[in-house]
Parts: sequence; structure tokens; C-alpha cells
Amino acid sequence: MNDDTSRGHGVRIRPGGPSDVPAVLGMLDAAVAWMNGRGNTEQWGTTPYSQKPGAVARVERYTTENVPYVAELDGVPVGALVLDTGPSPQLPIAPAGEPERYVRLLVSDRRYAGLGVGAALLAHAAEETRRAGVALLRVDCWAGGGGELVSYYERNGFTRTDRFLDGAWPGQVLARRVG
Repeated sequence: MNDDTSRGHGVRIRPGGPSDVPAVLGMLDAAVAWMNGRGNTEQWGTTPYSQKPGAVARVERYTTENVPYVAELDGVPVGALVLDTGPSPQLPIAPAGEPERYVRLLVSDRRYAGLGVGAALLAHAAEETRRAGVALLRVDCWAGGGGELVSYYERNGFTRTDRFLDGAWPGQVLARRVG
């Protein structure tokens, strides 16, 4: 489904590409500022995402080597999701042992919080996973703070599987059966 408006207050989901890199970086920078404003400096630090070493190149690779999607409201990018066939090789996450799709990035523009942008992107990821004939969709996220991010994914149909540490950064892998 390249144009999904069935979920999330008129959110339209379309394939992403290299031209979306500036919008995605803007959302990531705004997410860091939003988290910092709430007192969360552990998840992504305090440096704007776009200024971190390798960050711009990483987002560029997401749009050329992975499967990116962009959520729009009235033609304005308000969220992004990147799917891959497995977790980042830089993370200490065990392979699934079966074909999977993996959410490598999920970000939404906090100015549109509460409109279901992230949920619409996750529903789209589940549909694309199912369409590919794959039954498993996984994601990893920060498990620190009060566990709000883990709970968010659970509210969107995911179940906790493995915990991991990336240095001192606590992570949680979650899975969702879609087929």
C-alpha cells in the first residue's frame, strides 16, 4: 500500500527517498530537543541528531539501501519509518532465526503528537511485512526512563522479547506477528 490514509487522522503514507533526508533530519533534531525539554538526555543525548558523526550519512543510507516511508498531512512530512530485513549489525541483537522485517527508524514530528502518525506508520510496516510474505516484524528501542517507549510499542501490537545493552544504553527488542 503506497498511499495509506486508512489510519491516523488523514495521514498519507508514501514511499520515501533521498529527497526526504532534510525533512527526516529535521524531525530527528526536533525529537532530540523535545526529549531534552522533558529531561531525557540519555536516550539520544543533547547534540542535535544531524550534528552527530555519521548521522547524515546514516539517514542518506536509510533512503537508498533500506525501505523508507514518509507520513504526510496535507503534503507536509510529519513522520518517517525505515524497514530493513534485520537489525543494525552494530547492535548486540540476535538474529530472529526466520525471515523478518525490522523497523530501523521511526520518528514523528512532535508538533503533530496525538494524531496517530507513529501508529499509522507502524500499521503500514505491518501491512508491508505481511505483503512481503513475512510473518515477523521486529523493532528495538530505548528501554530507559520510565519505559514509556517500550509501552508505546506494546500499545501498537508488539511484545517484549530480548533486552540488550549497547554500552550503557538499555535497549528492548519487541516483536509482532503479522502473518
